[in-house]
Amino acid sequence: MRVAAAQIDIAVGDKARNLETVERVLRDAAAQGVELVVFPECTLTGYVISERAEMEALAEPVLGESTERVVDLCAELGLAAVVGLLERRADAYYNTGVLLDGVGVIGLYRKSHLIQLGVDRLLSPGTSLEPFLTPWGRLGMLICYDQRFPEAARALALQGARVILNPANLPQGAEAHADFFNRARACENRIFLVNANRVGTERGSTFIGRSQIIDPRGSVLAEGPKAAEALLVADIQPELADHKHVVIIPEDYEFDIVLDRRPDLYGPLAEQQTTACTERTTRGQM
Repeated sequence: MRVAAAQIDIAVGDKARNLETVERVLRDAAAQGVELVVFPECTLTGYVISERAEMEALAEPVLGESTERVVDLCAELGLAAVVGLLERRADAYYNTGVLLDGVGVIGLYRKSHLIQLGVDRLLSPGTSLEPFLTPWGRLGMLICYDQRFPEAARALALQGARVILNPANLPQGAEAHADFFNRARACENRIFLVNANRVGTERGSTFIGRSQIIDPRGSVLAEGPKAAEALLVADIQPELADHKHVVIIPEDYEFDIVLDRRPDLYGPLAEQQTTACTERTTRGQM
């Protein structure tokens, strides 16, 4: 499977211009034999939006005018793409990533961990962490801030996700994603990860680039520059992510990241906590 991460600049509020960028990148990717292109979070709209009226004006249904244009391009070029949009669904609004091919929607994910930043402050959180079935096996999706929560990636891996598609809008201050989180999520779950971050400056926020494609060992197969647009391309074998049992020395050095788990000890992970848990931990260490 040949995948690509599209590290692009995005024009806030200008869907026509952003669609032109998507088309340019998709044509470039198709010329290189890419089967699936992952674009950044909020590909179609931009992210630094603080007014509800602007957010509502930019939002579309999952299959709206903009995404239908992407479907048409996928049909023409013979590939699939993940694009980010502000989704309008009934009276709720979501930060959504949608996987499209030349027929329509393969799968979608609504960002479930919302940060006090950008347009996320105006949106509803998603309520599902489930992979979707694709021609390449089960793929999962997490959006930007979701990556800071190891439970989210683990939930997808335990449901058979071979690849996590990770659209992002990482600004300055979020370098830990490229330094640590992306590789950790891939390695600890033995899955592939395709992270597409944006570049450029939007209403005072500067984005850090460094998109990455990572294999199940945590090795970086491709990484983008810090400030320039780039199309990262890598050939991966998604089925390798099915092998959770690792043999270094037969019978002397083996491990299985699924069978060796201890769910009986993980109860606190499923409990709702407050910042008081930090205080309790501190007191317990005195």
